[in-house]
Amino acid sequence: MIGVVGDSADHEVIREFFELFKTPWEFCRVGQQYDVILCAGDCDPGAASRVLICYAGTRTRHDDKSGFRTGPQESHPCKLSYQEDWLPTYGNTITFLEEKNNLLAVDESGNCTAFVRREGERIVARIGYNLFGEVRRLLEEGQPIANARIPALEMHIGFLRDLITGCGVTLFEVPPVPEGYQFIVCLTHDVDHPLVRRHQWDRTMVGFLYRALFGSVRNFIRGRISARNLLSNWVAALKLPFVYLGLVKDFWSNFAERYLELEGGLASTFFIIPFKARPGNKRDGRAPNFRAAGYGARDLEETIQRLVSAGCEVGLHGIDAWLDSSRGLEELNEIRGLTRTQETGVRMHWLYFDRQSPRTLEEAGATYDSTAGYNQTAGYKAGTTQVYKPLNATQLLELPLHVMDTAMFYPDYLNLSPNDARALLSEVVENAARYGGCLTINWHDRSLAPERQWSAPYRELIQNLRLRGAWFATASQATSWFRKRRSVGFMADGSVRESVPLTERNDHVPGLRLRAHKARQSFGGTTNAPAYVDSPLRGNASTTAFCNVTN
Repeated sequence: MIGVVGDSADHEVIREFFELFKTPWEFCRVGQQYDVILCAGDCDPGAASRVLICYAGTRTRHDDKSGFRTGPQESHPCKLSYQEDWLPTYGNTITFLEEKNNLLAVDESGNCTAFVRREGERIVARIGYNLFGEVRRLLEEGQPIANARIPALEMHIGFLRDLITGCGVTLFEVPPVPEGYQFIVCLTHDVDHPLVRRHQWDRTMVGFLYRALFGSVRNFIRGRISARNLLSNWVAALKLPFVYLGLVKDFWSNFAERYLELEGGLASTFFIIPFKARPGNKRDGRAPNFRAAGYGARDLEETIQRLVSAGCEVGLHGIDAWLDSSRGLEELNEIRGLTRTQETGVRMHWLYFDRQSPRTLEEAGATYDSTAGYNQTAGYKAGTTQVYKPLNATQLLELPLHVMDTAMFYPDYLNLSPNDARALLSEVVENAARYGGCLTINWHDRSLAPERQWSAPYRELIQNLRLRGAWFATASQATSWFRKRRSVGFMADGSVRESVPLTERNDHVPGLRLRAHKARQSFGGTTNAPAYVDSPLRGNASTTAFCNVTN
């Protein structure tokens, strides 16, 4: 059991951190004996333990008492070397002089910022930043684009896990990995432009014509598209007048059939805009007019029914739901009326979102949100592969968005070649296999059609994910699985119990697993080859019995 001591203002952050790092813990009780006490900031643990871990980005009373020599504070954000990776910190970070047991070091200077030493019968680990301050920053503000590709929160969890087991303590955990699979994948599709004929000489159509006629030539010369795709784009541009006259089929309108065929029965999630011709608002005024969609959900009623019948999910691609709960309710009801389900999640159009949005969406009645991501790049805005609860929400869960096709391929964003895109996608898949959690992909409705023609990398990605043992889930299924995991509690008697009421149990999602990380007497073990044993979590399990099995 880990006893945790921290500022009362950080208690909500601490609770959420230990929902992500699902291991036995409690707020430290005076007089209680613990395997590990974790202190954040300048505080007195007030209890006994075999291991004391102190996180603080400033000098503490314990530093004075133990004679730890601290250096000046590092500028932030700070880049720390961790195993073969580097970990960013965004708050105060200090270094320690003359320490040779260097678990973390400042990347540029090599100065120590985390070490372990023995004080009598106790092992003391000192880390030179405030863990829960870092977690708050990640969950509330997110990471800058420069650090987007770093799953920083998962690395904080990995470092703490390695630290505890390296101090000789066996650690139990319910990892973010479904039983029978390696990780979760959510294939999602934002439906922005499902009908060519709704766009006549507007910004969308001018952009289409430019990219189809001229951008295609440039991409062909650079080896980014085939001659076949170049010809297909030109033919599509020439067909436009006939599409408007109704003489030729609208080549954007069959997106549902194409995705159903390409995904081969895998469950995916489509986010639909509720009302046409509504640009919506920003916090400081009206959004640009070209944010308005050329369609509304009722224009796609037959398509929505076809998707639902095929086992796909349809959610809200919101307009104003992120800043106005009454409008959010109106938008949600428009989608609910067509899907005939009350459990409806949200991803905001253009990823409009701020710190107040989770509470607003919760008040509107959204089941989950999947907006936390980048428009300009791929990666981990909140630093995590996991579904999490935003700090100002009560029930709403956030399914982070990790990869978006337009961010990868648009010239104004990453503008990746096919090989570079393949490397990026391989990287995020490797991270999902390493850390578990859920990899969320967004491939837009028109991305399989001219002039984008991005079906090949998407097909290759799906094949890779199948081979890696992913569970393909809708957004609702993924969040349901994480709710199931969040319901697990570790009891003082060593048992593990689920607290989900029968009325809320979701038996169509995979089970959980209990993982025992074996105690070691060294540090720096790689997370690519962890020393652990897994067992399916069935009903009320016992960590004590599991410990006997693993030893």
